[in-house]
Amino acid sequence: MGQVLKIVYRAISTRLINKAGYSRQTGHTGAVTLIQRFGSALNLNIHFHMLFIDGVYLESGGNTRFQWVKAPTSAELTQMVHTIAHRVGRFLERQGLLERDVENSYLTCDEADDDPMTQLLGSSITYRIAVGPQAGRKVFTLQTLPAGDPDDPGGDAVGNVAGFSLHAGVATKAQRNKLERLCRYITRPAVSEKRLSLTPGGNIRYQLKTPYRNGTTHVIFEPLDFMAKLAALVPRPRVNLTRYHGVFAPNSKHRALVTPAKRGKGKGLKKGDQPNDSSIATERRAAMSWAQRLKRVFNIDVETCSTCGGAMKVIASIEDPLVIKKILDHLDRKTAASIAFLLPDNRAPPQADLFTD
Repeated sequence: MGQVLKIVYRAISTRLINKAGYSRQTGHTGAVTLIQRFGSALNLNIHFHMLFIDGVYLESGGNTRFQWVKAPTSAELTQMVHTIAHRVGRFLERQGLLERDVENSYLTCDEADDDPMTQLLGSSITYRIAVGPQAGRKVFTLQTLPAGDPDDPGGDAVGNVAGFSLHAGVATKAQRNKLERLCRYITRPAVSEKRLSLTPGGNIRYQLKTPYRNGTTHVIFEPLDFMAKLAALVPRPRVNLTRYHGVFAPNSKHRALVTPAKRGKGKGLKKGDQPNDSSIATERRAAMSWAQRLKRVFNIDVETCSTCGGAMKVIASIEDPLVIKKILDHLDRKTAASIAFLLPDNRAPPQADLFTD
């Protein structure tokens, strides 16, 4: 996935820089990629949402300036997606995942894989039931009459070649609210609880945000197969789904110049690029400590005394589970003893004196 993303970014950035009339040595661009693993029907559909700079940063005389570039046309997108498809095919062929036949097209290599997770992924990609007595069949769908013309290409700013598609129909310009809406859209979660419901038969019904061109409005899952679909959408451990490219990359020497927070290594920057060293230190945001993260995420403030409200100082960080258990057990016994000390001694209920005549 990471290697394919590199191919996509390099093809787009090179075309953007060349369109501005510069080379990769003199012009620099950047992007932020959000990798999404899900489709609208909870199917496994890995695709890239890229927020690309609509221009090029240039270095001249120790200063950095920005040059805007026009949006790509449909013909340019088709040419770019053709380049991407060709390069991705060659890469997958070198990895042994595809093979070329006599007609110069690609076929998948048929290799047996006994990994159960691979079977779940394959079923999720092909809209098939993964587990249960109906395994291998198509997922049940609800359809209505198509709302539009199925032959509609779906817009001018789209390039389609051999199953690859490249869309560049959204531009934010200087509208911060539109940029925020776009960021919220590409960072949305895989499942929308508002469109999730149970059928009278106990199955899970999921409503599509936008009906398919064939009229499909809902997909129906059995409970066990629904869990399998969710498992297929979970990425592998330690896989970062947010990537930064070009001038936004963490190791880029231009990141401190083009970002508001002025964060970056700043290697090779000239003296005139930044006001002074003191302003750099104040503008850069320091990384949050673990205590600050606890307060932000769980609302647990370990640096403030709960009794007097004064500041507290961290004197040790204990990570050994055995030591932690001993301390907690000791605190529980101490708390129980203090509670027992405060309680009055047990006594019998008061007895009323009985007087008889």
